[in-house]
Amino acid sequence: MVFAIGVQLGFSSWESGMTMSSRLGAGWDMQRTMGGSGAERSRGRRSGVALILGFSLWPAVLVGPPAVAQPLPLRGAGAQERLERNWRELDRQIKALDALLPSADEPRPSDGLAMPALPQTLLAPNAPPTAPLRPQAATPPAPLALPEAGSLGAGLIQGLSLDQALAIGFANSPSVQALREEVAAALAELQSRMGAYWPRISAFAGGGTDQGSTSFFSPTGTGTLFPPSSPFFIPPGGRASFNTNNQAVTAGLQLHYELLDFARTPRAQAALAGLQSARQEYAEALRRLQLSLSESYYQLQRADQLVRIRDAAVRNDLLILQDSLDLKQAGLVPRLDVLRRQAIEASDQELLIAALAERAIARRRLAALLNLPPELTPAASDPIRLQPRWPLDLEASLLASYRNNPELEAILATRDALLRQKDAVAAGLLPKLSLFASAGASAANANSWNVRSADGGCCGATVATSLNTYGSDWSVGLTLSWLLFDAGSTRGEERALARRSAAAAQRYAARRNDIRLRIEQAFLGHEASLARLVAARRGVAAGLEAFRDARLRYQAGLSSELDLSNTQERLITSLVQRLEATVNVNVTYAQLLRELLPMPTDPAAPVPALLQWTP
Repeated sequence: MVFAIGVQLGFSSWESGMTMSSRLGAGWDMQRTMGGSGAERSRGRRSGVALILGFSLWPAVLVGPPAVAQPLPLRGAGAQERLERNWRELDRQIKALDALLPSADEPRPSDGLAMPALPQTLLAPNAPPTAPLRPQAATPPAPLALPEAGSLGAGLIQGLSLDQALAIGFANSPSVQALREEVAAALAELQSRMGAYWPRISAFAGGGTDQGSTSFFSPTGTGTLFPPSSPFFIPPGGRASFNTNNQAVTAGLQLHYELLDFARTPRAQAALAGLQSARQEYAEALRRLQLSLSESYYQLQRADQLVRIRDAAVRNDLLILQDSLDLKQAGLVPRLDVLRRQAIEASDQELLIAALAERAIARRRLAALLNLPPELTPAASDPIRLQPRWPLDLEASLLASYRNNPELEAILATRDALLRQKDAVAAGLLPKLSLFASAGASAANANSWNVRSADGGCCGATVATSLNTYGSDWSVGLTLSWLLFDAGSTRGEERALARRSAAAAQRYAARRNDIRLRIEQAFLGHEASLARLVAARRGVAAGLEAFRDARLRYQAGLSSELDLSNTQERLITSLVQRLEATVNVNVTYAQLLRELLPMPTDPAAPVPALLQWTP
């Protein structure tokens, strides 16, 4: 799609009366005389302004690029025919564009104040707050819960201040709560590493039962050693068998203590550095969250004010349109003025609709940051208050941002943890000396039955039908272990950790540069916004006076509707520029504050909501 608009403004003079010539393709030439009474307009020559507007519109995909337009004469026998042909071509192209959209009834211009109603689906999220937001109503939903049907509409719209938004955001933010859990996990890991300095004592116990069958067979017997009358006599080929049931119980204590472990201290130091890194990341997340909440709140205030400006513009359009209708009925202005005012009113209404949608989105964006229940929608209750000038100069701001910066401190702690892990891995190649000791007691019972003998018997006198056994034991000793060869695995892991620590150092340098860039952008933007605000205030003051004069002159028939439209557009532009400059002053102040804001590293400590920086 290609659009081309050309505007040329120049000065010319013309005879009294009213002359209008239009030309499309090469351009539109419009000349119109405005002045005092009809008698005055019929005398002499008057200077004026000629507005030449060149306009070309075509869909490049549908109709292809147009032919090169040749300059057309302003007057001539074929000018009117060529103008009508260009109008038909433009109408055909516009209809080709309209064919891409859903069909709808083409609106017809009217001579009334016809203004379609805004959709209710857009008005409901933009309703004014019904009550202030109560802290107990801002309880966040469960982390793993999903909203139920009927709870995702506009719901309750309640107002809150920026201080309340910060307090609720610090308490409800899922990302900050996740970092609180990370800090708790890092603390638990440190406690686990510190346990390596103490011995390990464990208890053990066991018990069981079993049953077995035993058979004896002596192929030679014991006749050469004992006479047949001896109880130990066994005839050759004597046999015997019996069954036995055994029960046993064992219990005791074991002690293991690392007397010499070179990896124990680096592991504890790495865990401590990891805890410091998690705490610094938590503080940095609080800084980011405060900036996000402040920016979202300021943007919501901007959206509120922009809706007021657009609504005032539409109301003003309706008043001027009524004036145009009254002047047309009195024969003082042509129908063109009424149609132009209707077009301006429709355009301003479109901007009002866009502003309403922007405010509804800004409210939901703030609700997402606050992690509010799905049925609640926040609205800004604070008026726009201008932040003061930033109290530090650029160099002082940069130096202050580097001191105790949690973003940088977190990287340093991460690098230190990597270096300590490297030391712990390297210590794996050193000897390790451990002490072990254990003591315990045992008891057993054996019952034998079903003793049978054959071929003269065997060993029957040595079988006890019931046997109880008790015992105790202890042991103590030292264990020395030394890894002599692992094919370079330990050295490779050590080099990898060294490279990761070097990468962390480079990330530190990159983050340092990012901080400086953010400070410079925010500082220069803050200074520029303050200067823009001064200029915008002057523009609004002048625009208001010019609009009052232009409307009075138009109502008296001393000025054209085109002058009134341009003056109104300039006034609205000045109001929007003043709003943008004011909001940018606050946003850039919040961006500077984010780089210097002190935040706690302990999740249990209260989080201050500071909106201004005091050196």
